[in-house]
Amino acid sequence: MEETLIQNPSNSPPQQQQPDPKKLKMSTTTSDDDDTTTTTKTPRYKRRKVAIFFAYCGVGYQGMQKNPGAKTIEGDLEEALFLAGGVPESDRNNPRKYDWARSARTDKGVSAVGQVVSGRFYVDPPGFIDRLNANLPGQIRMFGFKRVTNSFNAKKFCDRRRYVYLIPVFALDPASHPSRESVAASLGSGNELVKCLDCSERGRKVVGAMGRRWYEEKRGIVAKVEDDIVIEEGVTVSVEIGDGKNKEEVPLLDAVVVDKNGVIAQTKEETEITENDCTNPQPITDSVITTEEGKVNGDHEPLTESKFSYGDKEKEKFNRILNYYIGSHNYHNFTTRTHAEDPAARRNIISFHANTIVTVHGIDFVKCEIVGQSFMLHQIRKMMGLAVSIMRDVAPESLIETALRKDVKINVPTAPEVGLYLDECFFTSYNNKWKDHEEVSMKAYEEEAEEFKMKHIYSHIGSTEKKEGTVGIWLHSLNHRNYPDLGNHGESPKENNTQVENPTGEPPKENNAQVENPTGERPQDNNTQFENPTDEPRKENSTQVQNTTAEPAKENGTKVENLIEELSKENSAQIENTTE
Repeated sequence: MEETLIQNPSNSPPQQQQPDPKKLKMSTTTSDDDDTTTTTKTPRYKRRKVAIFFAYCGVGYQGMQKNPGAKTIEGDLEEALFLAGGVPESDRNNPRKYDWARSARTDKGVSAVGQVVSGRFYVDPPGFIDRLNANLPGQIRMFGFKRVTNSFNAKKFCDRRRYVYLIPVFALDPASHPSRESVAASLGSGNELVKCLDCSERGRKVVGAMGRRWYEEKRGIVAKVEDDIVIEEGVTVSVEIGDGKNKEEVPLLDAVVVDKNGVIAQTKEETEITENDCTNPQPITDSVITTEEGKVNGDHEPLTESKFSYGDKEKEKFNRILNYYIGSHNYHNFTTRTHAEDPAARRNIISFHANTIVTVHGIDFVKCEIVGQSFMLHQIRKMMGLAVSIMRDVAPESLIETALRKDVKINVPTAPEVGLYLDECFFTSYNNKWKDHEEVSMKAYEEEAEEFKMKHIYSHIGSTEKKEGTVGIWLHSLNHRNYPDLGNHGESPKENNTQVENPTGEPPKENNAQVENPTGERPQDNNTQFENPTDEPRKENSTQVQNTTAEPAKENGTKVENLIEELSKENSAQIENTTE
């Protein structure tokens, strides 16, 4: 019995194995009690689609858009984005990879207060704007950024753009800085003009003030100068035309300074001014700049004394001229490399007015504000150039309507770039659609933008005009010699050619046919004036004179006799009626 109670150890169930202990995780922190080495995990940030607001002074830059081999605002900005950590090494110098877009493209030397760019950047950790400003020169200032939708594009979503052009008040005075033609025409009159020796005789020329005329481009005139020389006013030089085989003596219209490459050179003084204007700007205080007419800083006297002022009459006339641009028009005459048939030549101007006077460094400027959907290369500067020409009585007011015609090609003056700046870009449609997102506008940065504008942009405009006289020199080129199309008096070149083809230069006189009537009597109707006695096609008017001196034909004699008989009967009838 006992043997049956003893269990067989071989028949017992197998023992369960215990699970292996879990491996301990490595700690990410270090302690003094533990000698184990630990590693720190680097935080990873996401790219964010943002719109960046900034301003810049355009002096010394070849415009906003990046251009290989040229110093541009975009070139410096892209490099600063990489150094600030906003763009990785793999995307450096490749803006397409981070969806880069700009709201406006300014020309060479043009400044901006409310420029906007968009893209996908690493904006974390905090301090992204400070890191950008630390890697940018003083004349470029970042204000801040706003988070936007993934589909946002600073160029496509921009509804309107507002530009401001500061034109000196004296530029609207016809007696200020006159051309040689105006001085010669005023001799002997009650209001004689005096030649401006300060501008035209000092041998300095504004680079790019006139540009190349379109009819000179067709001729292919290229001037070549052997050595560095200063060509005085009134001399002629031998230039090569076309392929260089033919030469022509061409008079130089103004005193210019050129180098061996035929490029207008700057003087040492101008070079120093260009380099130092925005890097070391002269601060502008409330005593230097005002918005009331007639007030100037006590330390700065006006350049010239003139009785001309921008009063109500002048303001009304200038605004009337600017109003011609409002609306949708073809601006092919106000840009370069754009034909009249190109749909891009048609632009819409929303408003254009000049109601405010600002005084900088003792010079009064008219603040001209223009708002439009978009603008072409040199468009605003050419619009201002033609408007100033009309105010100075160089061109008729009707020439604006002619310049806006699609079938007319004329050369329009281009105002200097120093007075132009981009004031603000508007995104009204985007803000109305995406109200749950941050508003894309300059409202949060108005104080910073105003401070930058006064310190850098206004200071540069005022000091450049005071030291170089940029606008004053340009005004001397506004004449019919440099711009023959300004004297069209509102008529197209085709209409002018029709008038020139008249050999006598006078309209035909209908009354001459009455003198050529051999009977000396008044003809019955107008057809008698052009009656051809020979019944042959009339070659010219001299045929009528020859026929009157010759013996009249039989048919003509019969007609004359019948006419005399009818007249005699009428006269006798009148006498009888009078007797009764």
